[in-house]
Amino acid sequence: MAAASEPVDSGALWGLARPEPPPTRFHRVHGANIRVDPSGTRATRVESFAHGVCFSREPLAPGQVFLVEIEEKELGWCGHLRLGLTALDPASLAPVPEFSLPDLVNLGHTWVFAITRHHNRVPREGRPEAEAEAPSRPPTLLVEPYLRIEQFRIPRDRLVGRSRPGLYSHLLDQLYELNVLPPTARRSRLGVLFCPRPDGTADMHIIINGEDMGPSARGLPAAQPLYAVVDLFASTKSVRLVQLEYGLPSLQTLCRLVIQRSMVHRLAIDGLHLPKELKDFCKYE
Repeated sequence: MAAASEPVDSGALWGLARPEPPPTRFHRVHGANIRVDPSGTRATRVESFAHGVCFSREPLAPGQVFLVEIEEKELGWCGHLRLGLTALDPASLAPVPEFSLPDLVNLGHTWVFAITRHHNRVPREGRPEAEAEAPSRPPTLLVEPYLRIEQFRIPRDRLVGRSRPGLYSHLLDQLYELNVLPPTARRSRLGVLFCPRPDGTADMHIIINGEDMGPSARGLPAAQPLYAVVDLFASTKSVRLVQLEYGLPSLQTLCRLVIQRSMVHRLAIDGLHLPKELKDFCKYE
């Protein structure tokens, strides 16, 4: 599998562009209470709090992020989204386990974590204290356009959740960028990826609103196909997939960054003499 994002090269701004991975989609195999829309990009749990396990349609490429945005929550349940990877082929699961934790994990070759903040950093042997520390706060969205994770740099542009346009959007957007809102809040964006290592294994990383939570699991079989796992458990009712750009950013994205740098906040874009479609694009609508 080709790498999905550009390896870090401190001596070059962009590096050479690589082929884009295919768009992410949900697998046709999923939990009994899940409904996937015709586009394969939105998954909803229609009843109960369980049987909400979903998978990526294709195995992920190294460095490719399977990114979801929380669209709907459901009150009255205790628990939140669960996220991870599996080397099991979803098509071989009949039936799909009721829960990702512990049922799917107990089948083996599966690494899933309940989403909280710094809950699952795995230190390397011999460095227990340094790597167990919480990762440092990321720079704001527009200061550093890339999130660097091991040998990959990933465009930060769409990794960060954004509020719905409104009176307090400029305040809420800053909270998403600084990642101080609960990671399970509506409009939060969460992703999972794996990074191969020289010994043939891989590290799994979870991203919350543009912040790398650090290695969540080590020793994954990098040579085997690895599918993303998303469990719409309890209070998490619906998510949608967010597509990323890899390699060279598009001209649209570069123009958006230039416009945003000159704005006090997102709603100020409405005052520009630009076509509505371009304003909507700049505001991520």
